[in-house]
Parts: sequence; structure tokens; C-alpha cells
Amino acid sequence: MKPKGAAVQNNPHTTLITSTAPVAPHTHGGRAKCLQRLVRLEMPVPRTVALSFDAVQRIAEGQIPDLAAILEQFEPTALLCVRPSSEDPDWGGPGAVLNIGMNEARFAELSNSMGDELAAAMYLRFVQSYAIHVARLDADVFDEIDEDGVAGLKRTLHAYEDETDEVFPEDRGEQLIGVLRSMARAWDGTSARLLRQAKGAPADAGLGLVIQEMIPGVGQGECGSGVLQLVDPTTGMPQITGRYLSQSQGRDALGEDVSALYLEKDPRGPSLEEVAPNAFADLKSQAALMREKLREEMQVEFVIQNGNVHILDGVRVQRTSRAAMRIAVRLAEDGIIPPQEAVMRVDPHALNELLHRQVHPEAERDVLTTAIGASPGASTGKIVFTAAEAQASAARGEACVLVRRETSPEDVRGMHAAVAVLTEKGGMTSHAAVIGRGLGLPCIVGASEMRFQTKKKMLTTPDGRVFKTGDVLTIDGSSGQVLAGQPEMLEAALDDCFQTLMGWADAERDIEIRANADTPADAQTARNFQAQGIGLCRTEHMFFDPGRLIVMREMIFAQTSSGRAAVLERLLPMQRDDFVQLFRIMEGQPVCIRLFDPPLHEFLPTTRGGQRELAEALDLPVSDVERRVSAMTEYNPMLGLRGVRLGVTVPEIYDMQARAIFEATLEARKNGAPVVPEVMIPLVSAKREVELVKSRIDSVAAAVAAEKGQEFEYRLGVMVETPRACLRAEEIAPNTAFLSFGTNDLTQMTYGLSRDDAGRFMSAYVRRGVFTEDPFHVLDADGVGELLKLGSERGRAAQPDVTLSVCGEHGGNPESIAICRDLGFDYVSCSPFRVPVARLAAAQLAISSRLGG
Repeated sequence: MKPKGAAVQNNPHTTLITSTAPVAPHTHGGRAKCLQRLVRLEMPVPRTVALSFDAVQRIAEGQIPDLAAILEQFEPTALLCVRPSSEDPDWGGPGAVLNIGMNEARFAELSNSMGDELAAAMYLRFVQSYAIHVARLDADVFDEIDEDGVAGLKRTLHAYEDETDEVFPEDRGEQLIGVLRSMARAWDGTSARLLRQAKGAPADAGLGLVIQEMIPGVGQGECGSGVLQLVDPTTGMPQITGRYLSQSQGRDALGEDVSALYLEKDPRGPSLEEVAPNAFADLKSQAALMREKLREEMQVEFVIQNGNVHILDGVRVQRTSRAAMRIAVRLAEDGIIPPQEAVMRVDPHALNELLHRQVHPEAERDVLTTAIGASPGASTGKIVFTAAEAQASAARGEACVLVRRETSPEDVRGMHAAVAVLTEKGGMTSHAAVIGRGLGLPCIVGASEMRFQTKKKMLTTPDGRVFKTGDVLTIDGSSGQVLAGQPEMLEAALDDCFQTLMGWADAERDIEIRANADTPADAQTARNFQAQGIGLCRTEHMFFDPGRLIVMREMIFAQTSSGRAAVLERLLPMQRDDFVQLFRIMEGQPVCIRLFDPPLHEFLPTTRGGQRELAEALDLPVSDVERRVSAMTEYNPMLGLRGVRLGVTVPEIYDMQARAIFEATLEARKNGAPVVPEVMIPLVSAKREVELVKSRIDSVAAAVAAEKGQEFEYRLGVMVETPRACLRAEEIAPNTAFLSFGTNDLTQMTYGLSRDDAGRFMSAYVRRGVFTEDPFHVLDADGVGELLKLGSERGRAAQPDVTLSVCGEHGGNPESIAICRDLGFDYVSCSPFRVPVARLAAAQLAISSRLGG
């Protein structure tokens, strides 16, 4: 090769890639930097020139670089290719253009060495690419050209001349400038800018370009091109995958009508390992070296010429979330990266793909509508429209999808029986969403574009298709897509690799993670995911069992305090057994039990048929039942007679629950670990409310201790979910051992938003920039976060050792956990299936904090 001038090598904006060239990701892009690393590893990389972000920007503005200095780096007959080099490879860029320098003379030379057909295919590919991307011709111009080889090439060149009134350029420099200019300007286009911003790129992100000598890949020995990687991109398991197209013996370089040579031995055809064993061994060795030195699983782009390997590029293997986790863990186990870095490499949000079944990434999707994915995972089942039908389907062993306008506590048993839930109304903290996440049940809410005719048991899609009871739907709660039929699925991946990553995360984090669990099944799930206790047990869900519901209704109809207490005596052993199970499952870990919270009207039937059945069960006139239901109706029940207000006005309920908790405490510790229950008073807004309830609970505790002849400890706290409770925390805290912020209702009351109805317009609000995020999904740092700050500061000022926590659904959101950690909270609590997400997010926050990030 002739001596190269120094013009390019000394130019920081137009740089020959050598081991010492001034190349960096923030100036020349990730691809240019990766190629330099490969050069430093002494890999057989073809000669490459990198153009900086500034150089490309100047090209877009019409300033041409020193073309002679660039071309001087390559042999006069060498074909070139140009590829994009953005700072982050995931941001993408214009498509690569290959075979720059093809002209009539070069075509004639290649025809002599590789044959007319292969040379014509290379020339044709370049002409069409140049025509579309540089000359801006419509691809349809070439649709009528159905010939291959030399005939097809001639017709394509004539079509180019007819459309442009110009002869196709023969000069390599002219071709190169045209390609560089088109790629530079494409990066500045509106659609390209929006696309990369959607991938997380800043608006002013720069683009670099790399100009690389092409290896012909033709000769007497084995020749071809392909890509190779050492892992399965779907699972992350060690496996050599990729593709290879041979150009030997006159095979088509484009791979059209040609069978690919398989990388490893395969009964379907010859493999690269068989036809070129030395090249195959070299490729595996190069890929392994990249993995070790670049500290990442890389896809190797290569060309083989006469049996010799040339490395064109190395790019990070595209991967699913489960593959990303396995790759990070394997790199750490092999000593290539430290465990802390493996923890940082896994996106906490992406763990949902590991915890639940998912639609296979390559499966075909018949999308009926897209709404709010409120609980991740995917499941397929037959449509049912009532909780009773769901229970019947489960009894028959049939998977079903429960379709409701919106769910209520009465639907919980049906949700337990279903494999997925779809609702017309609701948002991220609606009833269906919260219960779905707690059960690990795929759930989509707010599907208002579909027509729900639940009485007719029909569901009509936006495109007019009708689905009825028994038709099959797939609910993808991760994407929010409702799918027709049954696509291929990927199963959950909670294997040893997952457990290893979680162990490393737990070693790093500095805030505890508990789970919201209402049933023994929830508690067992929490234990399986290594939650550090139960941060919220909603006791009201225990009363919707049919055998308990009628007792609750009898209590509601009782006329006196003694009458209510007598009825509740029948619930006491049931509630006590519930708590014994929870305590034993948690094996001495803390269990925070929220006393009864919902308004009593939720336990009464709303239909005339249901009211008649209740009248018959209670041996009352229907008119009495109707009057009682009417009398208990509230205009705004979520702000009415519920929570602590019930505890003050109908104290018998809390008396029974406190007794059940304390008796269960003594029972559970007989053959198990010591139990110190945490009793939580909901919806507090005034100091006096806490004093009244605390007095009664203390009295019940004293009575149980005296009756059983055993002392026990318990902790009393409040659920801070009203703005006033935050503002008056210094008055409330001295009467409590803990303040647990219920951010679902706190967000609702702070914004004046219904958490059940906000889903109807929340997407529009976020899209139009009213809110940056759905405040029921990501904790509002400015408003609700300010209340948390005030409440925690004032609470600790009055009682320094008070425990602080969040038990709303925000507790499982990584961005929200960051706020809680910054405020010095002791723990967050979330749905059981979000516990691993919270554990990983908390670990990453701790690691970033230590690194000063």
C-alpha cells in the first residue's frame, strides 16, 4: 500500500482509527470507539476513517471535508462502506451504504474475479441504495424490474438516468460525498430526531460516521460474510447463534434464493464449522476476546476471504430483559465485571418480564386495542363477564379472562379464579390494578375504546369485531395490549441466575422492602420473593368470603352496640385464624395489619335481586333492607364514613379485630418465632382520632393479656393518607410507633383526582405535558413528595425514633423509592410481585449514592 499522508491522521474531526487516535464516544460515537478498541486488541479490522460529530454537522450544512485526504487512506480500487456512529448505539442512525466505488470499470474487474452474477448483484445493490438515499428516488421506480444479474443492473441504471436526467456517478469521491451528505442530513430530519428522542437521546445528540474499506470476500478458498454471537438473545444462555452467507462457488452475495450456511453443525445443511473450521475457530476466539476485554456480550460482524477472517464491527448483542439479566450475572460470575456492576446493568422495570409469563417477542400479535397495562405479564383465557362465571371456569379447569366495566371488592374471588382481568374503567391505582398486582395477575384497565356490554355479555372492538363469552383473548399487562387468540408465550424465569442477582442486590441496598399482603397466599408469595415483612395487610378483603359476608351484613343491620358486638363474635375466630396463618408464614418478620377501612355500604347488595336475597337471609322485610341501603348511601364514600371514622363511631369492629390480632399473636408464637404485630389505623387526620382508637386498643390488649395470663408486645401506628395528617404529624407522632404513608389516597386527595376514574384522561394529560407522569404510577415529587417531606420531618421532630414508610403502590416504583430513600424512610412496601423490582431499585440507588451518582 502506498504511504499515507498525515492530513487525516492529525485531524481530530476526520480521523484514521488507530490504537492512539483521539476517538471518544462523545466526539465520534460508540461505533468508532468500539472499532478503536478492536484495533487495540490487534483484531483484523479493515482500514477505517472516523468523522466526528462536528464534521458531520458541517457536512449537513454544506461544508465538505478534505475528501482527498480521506480517500488517500484507501487503495484506489477499494470499495467503501459508510456506517452511522451515534454516541449510544441504541439511538440508531441512518442505514449503512455499501459498495461505494462501484462503477463500470470496477464491475468489469470484479466480473473477471468473481463472475458476472455476483459482481452485478453488488453493483445493483449500491445503485438502488444510492438512488433511494442520495438521489431521493422513490423505491417504486425499481418495482417493475424483475430481472436479476447483468440484465437487471442495466435496467436499474437506465431507470436511474430516466428519473434524474443524469448518468449514475462513476467517481468514487463524488459517490462518497453524496452518501455522507445524505446521511448527515437524514440525522437532522424531524422524524429521525423524534425517533431517537423516543429512545432516550437528547434533542441535540450528534452523529459520527465511519468510512471503512470493504473486504471483497471472494477468492479461491471459502468466502462469505455474516454475524456471530455467543449467547441466545432471547434467553441469554450460552449458545453460538448468528447467520452466514457463503459467496463461494458463485453463490449470491445478497443471499437471495440461497440457503445460508449454518454456523455450527446442523442436519439442515453444511455449516461454517465444517467448510471453514479454522475461520470458525478464529471467530469464536475473537468473540470471546471481545466479551472479556469489552466487558459485554458482542455480536461480531465479519467477512471471510480465502478462509481468512476480517472483523468489520462489534455491536452489543440486542437482548430481551431475561437475557440481559443472565448476561450480566454470567459476566460477574466469570470475573469480567464486579457484582455491583451486574446489579446496575439490569433495569428494575424489566424484571417484570422475568416474574411473569410474557408474549414471545417474535410472536404475531392481533391487537384489538391498547389501554393501561396496570399489572404486568400475559395470560390467555376464555372471556367471562362475572366473578361467578370465573369461579365456575376455574372449577372446570378452564383458564378465563374476567371482563368487567370496573371491579369491586365483590369481584376479588372471581379475580382469584381468573388468569387475567380487563376493565373499561380505572387507572394505575384502581381496584382492579391494585388487586391484580397483588395477585400477580395480568391486568389491563381503562380500555374505553372498546364497548363493554356486560349485560349482553358482549365486547366490541374499535374495528367492529364482537367477542362473546367463551371467545379467547390474551391480556398483555406489560404492554397494555388486548390480543385476539393465543400467541406463543415465554414462561417466567425465576432461576438460580435471578436468585444470584437478588442476593447481590440485597447486599447493597440500605432501605428495607416489605410486601402488601392480605391473604396467606399473598404472604407466601412475599416470603418467596424475600420480602422483609408485611407492610400492609388490608383486613377488609377477608370479609368478602361468602360465609363471612352474610355475617358482616348482619352486623350492619344490628341496631345496638351490644348487637353488633354479638354478631362480630362469630367473625372473631375466622379473623384470628387469618392472622395466625400470616404470622406463621412470616416466621417472626413484622406484619403490619391495617384495621378495617372501607365504607360499610360496599358490603351491601346494590341490585333489587341482591336486596331481596339479603332480606330473606336476615328474615327482614325487603323494605327494611332497601331503607337501610338507602340510608347508608354516601355522595362521596371515599371521603365519607370509612377508616378511623368507623373506628370512632362503630368501635365494635376495631375491638373485634384488635382481639383477633392479639389472640393470634399468642397462638402463633407457641410453636414459632416471637411475634410483635403492628396495628395500623387508617385515614387519620386528627390527633384526637388516634387517642380515641388507641385507648380502646390498649384496653383490648390488657384484657387479652389478663385472660391468657401472658404478656405480649405490639406496635400501634397510623396510615398517613390525608394532607392534614402530613401537616399535623408532630401532633400525631407522639401517640404512634410508626407513620406509614398511604400514597394512593394521599395522591388522590392532594390532586383532587379519583384514582378509579383518572385513567380516562390521564394519557391525554401526560401526552400534553400537564403531568410529566401519571401521579398514581410515579410519586409526584413536587406536590405529594413535599407532603411526605413535611410529614416525615415534623413526625421525627416530635418523636425521633418513629418508623417511617410508604405502603402505597408507589412503593414498588423505582423512581418513587428514590424519593423515599432521600427522605430517610425506613422501608417501602409494595405488591408481592413487585418486591424484586423494589429490591433491585433500592440496591441501584445505594450503589449510585456511594459512587456519587
